[in-house]
Amino acid sequence: MPVNLALPAPEALLNIAGLEIGVAEAGIRKKDRKDLLVMRIADGAQVAGVFTLNRFCAAPVTVCREHLAASKGGTGIRALLVNTGNANAGTGAEGMANCRATCEALARELGIEPGQVLPFSTGVIMEQLPMDRLLGGLPNVTRAIGKHAWFDAAQAIMTTDTQPKAASRTVQVGGHAVTLTGIAKGAGMIKPNMATMLGFVATDATVSRHVLDALTQKAADRSFNSITVDGDTSTNDSFIVIATGKSAAPAITGLHTPDGKAFANALIELSIELAQAIVRDGEGATKFITIEVEGGRDEDECRKVGYAIGHSPLVKTAFFASDPNLGRILAAVGYAGIADLDQTRIDLYLDDVLVAKSGGRNPDYHEEDGQRVMQQAEITVRVVLNRGDARRTLWTCDLSHDYVSINADYRS
Repeated sequence: MPVNLALPAPEALLNIAGLEIGVAEAGIRKKDRKDLLVMRIADGAQVAGVFTLNRFCAAPVTVCREHLAASKGGTGIRALLVNTGNANAGTGAEGMANCRATCEALARELGIEPGQVLPFSTGVIMEQLPMDRLLGGLPNVTRAIGKHAWFDAAQAIMTTDTQPKAASRTVQVGGHAVTLTGIAKGAGMIKPNMATMLGFVATDATVSRHVLDALTQKAADRSFNSITVDGDTSTNDSFIVIATGKSAAPAITGLHTPDGKAFANALIELSIELAQAIVRDGEGATKFITIEVEGGRDEDECRKVGYAIGHSPLVKTAFFASDPNLGRILAAVGYAGIADLDQTRIDLYLDDVLVAKSGGRNPDYHEEDGQRVMQQAEITVRVVLNRGDARRTLWTCDLSHDYVSINADYRS
């Protein structure tokens, strides 16, 4: 069960002018399951994306990058196509040809160009797409455009997720309401750069292309690139932001104005909510853990320390067992890769409990205090490096027996 993650209410997910959604069951992996999603985007919209850094990236990641790069020349992205149940990764030349064929088929259905389609896939790696079922489902999904909305879309992109992940925001820009709605999927193979996740956020704001590109990267860094479930970087990670320009609000052409800052904060907050939902629904998770690292010389070293803790199987299994074996956290800090780290200056907190002071056990620390915190479903680990003013916050979960069972049985 997800850790304190409420099911999104369909009526609370706000529609975005200039974007229509269609969902269908194509039988790509299982019967009686939504597994095909199309988002049709109005002409003139701006679209930006951030993708996995895994060098063994999936065919749709390569094609998305190509089509987005070409769209800067004026062609414009007009549709997103998402299938679940098959990642189309590790599939060679045939997988690439299949990916391009799906773009061509959807383009024919919608009367647009293949280069105006962004394809996305998620599911099992190293298996070819079932093209007969996928292509056979396209007429159904295009006929369904406008009949489905965000909750259905969030369900359609799930794999091992136990529930859909979606949220909305509104923000005032130039005295006018701007709406943002997003969905995400992911539960395992989650590590920054990015995670095995798909994230799609749309807004009716008008945003210049260079601003949207920069803001999409910034939002990804603060959200989807600040989570980890199991330390595995996926082949298919993609985060897309669509700005349809259908709001009456003035265009956002910079991030240093009050309007630019307000919009940026709304997008980042929405992205963080979706990213945290992935961790809360991490495969087999029973604990949601916030890792705050402060007092670093720069954000990069705070990030290294946070990930060393968040990736450690020893730390994560201790949290699952509610065992305050907190020396494991100090050990992770020590191998985070900071060559000149002075262990005698490090403080470690578990929520409000000072566990380690100046690199050693706090004389006033009592194990029952640590035990009390470890029993909670939500825990904050705070590491104070005492070597600068930088800080970074990351999110992770524990590692349970169920994680092994889910992944052992994934293909069956």
